[in-house]
Amino acid sequence: MKLTAKRRTPKTYSRLRQGIVLGVVCLGMSVLGVRAFQVQILDSSRLQAEGAARQLRNIAVKPERGRIVDRNGDVLAVSTPLDAVWAHPLTLMHAPDEWPRLAEALGMSLSQISSLLDRYQDREFMYLRRHLPPAEAARVESLAIPGVSSLREYGRYYPAGPITSHVLGFTDVDDRGQEGIERAFDSHLAGVEGRKRVLRDRKGRIVEDIESIRPVYRGRDLQLSLDLRIQVSAQHHLAQSVRDTRALGASAVMLDVNTGEVLAMTNVPDFNPNNRSDMTPEHFRNRSVTDVFEPGSTVKPFTMSMALASGRFSVETPVSTSPGIHYIGRDPVRDIHDYGDLTLGGVLVKSSNVGTAKVAMELAPEELYGILAKVGFGQATGIELPGEVDGSLLKRERWRPIEHATLSFGYGLSSTQVQLARAYAVLASGGVLRPVTLKRQVGKVPGKQVLSGETAHQINALLEQVVSADGTAQRAAVPAYRVAGKTGTVHKVSPTGGYEADRYQSLFVGFAPVSAPRFVLAVMVDEPRGKYFGGEVAAPVFARIMADALRMHGIRPDADLDSGVTVVASMSPGENGA
Repeated sequence: MKLTAKRRTPKTYSRLRQGIVLGVVCLGMSVLGVRAFQVQILDSSRLQAEGAARQLRNIAVKPERGRIVDRNGDVLAVSTPLDAVWAHPLTLMHAPDEWPRLAEALGMSLSQISSLLDRYQDREFMYLRRHLPPAEAARVESLAIPGVSSLREYGRYYPAGPITSHVLGFTDVDDRGQEGIERAFDSHLAGVEGRKRVLRDRKGRIVEDIESIRPVYRGRDLQLSLDLRIQVSAQHHLAQSVRDTRALGASAVMLDVNTGEVLAMTNVPDFNPNNRSDMTPEHFRNRSVTDVFEPGSTVKPFTMSMALASGRFSVETPVSTSPGIHYIGRDPVRDIHDYGDLTLGGVLVKSSNVGTAKVAMELAPEELYGILAKVGFGQATGIELPGEVDGSLLKRERWRPIEHATLSFGYGLSSTQVQLARAYAVLASGGVLRPVTLKRQVGKVPGKQVLSGETAHQINALLEQVVSADGTAQRAAVPAYRVAGKTGTVHKVSPTGGYEADRYQSLFVGFAPVSAPRFVLAVMVDEPRGKYFGGEVAAPVFARIMADALRMHGIRPDADLDSGVTVVASMSPGENGA
């Protein structure tokens, strides 16, 4: 029997195809249903977290740093709004076609961008440019380059520029204090950084602030004791002196006698904290607190204070200085002139090394050490600046006679300029030692009585004579005011030991007005060429700065008060000594 295969009709094929298609659709729907269940139910939390991680970001909110103002409220340092342009490295890395536009907008090269991406490819954040003006950052952001956005930050600006540079210091790119007051009071000025959550679009740009995670707190303002007007005057007159004498540099420190406040502290050469691109750390050093020198004849008033306080000497005690040289063992002590017979007061007025040494040798070296220590030599002042040094005042087990003698006229110890100003503030305040501060004080600041008022009064009367026609500092005189002070001219210490024969530091320290001392000013000119005596070089600078300060503060002239002494304002071409 022969079997015949049943032939399939077109209708049969159509039904088969429909079945297959329906099966595939059902299978696909089943797969989609399972996947939807997995995504919507099983993996919902995980996927939402991953999505949020791609769109939400926690970023820092930089605080505005507090202002620094002077005693009169004039702004010395302020933070200005700037922007940083940053990028999400992975996003930007996948958009290489946009790099040329980005590089042109930021003033960068393609290799710089590529290098940054290589360095930060595993990070979520990298800076492209910092401290851009907001308008410039906005132009970059308007390019809509994937992964690139801007962030608000602050940059420090110093309106007085170089004039206050050594006192204020500066901040780094993150607005953290690096030198000076900015560093010393960084925690006070810095504020507290905040955090916020933001929403980013698919190109990595911030499109919305979602919430504040931690509030940002602005830094606190700081008022200093500085008087910007006096600071400007001091800087101007120091710079002029450096130019005129072709000196290496100069420094000045002015204190308020009643409070210990620093009214001015300036150094030449200076630097511009608003543009530090070509400077080295050497420029940043505040030489008034970091550099030491031997104070020379400016120490003599304290030697004479010791003599008067001992009760064995009076201002009229005779002292022979002839023939202008005195040997202590084999070591000579010299004057630049033979002053002959002087009184103890005359020894100070003429600045006789021989007379000073003879007076000091009549008393124990421990007594001289003691009075120098009492007025603050060899001890840091505690001023609120980093890097202050103590100076040196050695207490020896056994003093060699020549060490005793040279200490009496300022050799064998070292001091900073602010220490020297503080010591003279003791004399000006009637024997009271007060702390030195750069913070604004209110009212008279109490201190410690380290010299008797009577001794200080006697020394001050002699120091006033130093600034007379018979003294060594006629050029320190201020017309209409009574001025007291002392010159100093010291050989610089050689790096190899001993002293340099032809390198000097010229000093003058004094105060005014004598009838009611208000300001103490110490001036030092480093390595002047040609003239180098303190009375020729430093004293005129003192007079100009002091005159400006007295006028600015409306201090009443006192040349015709109390003693009836009229200060001589002549500009003698020479100097008797010191």
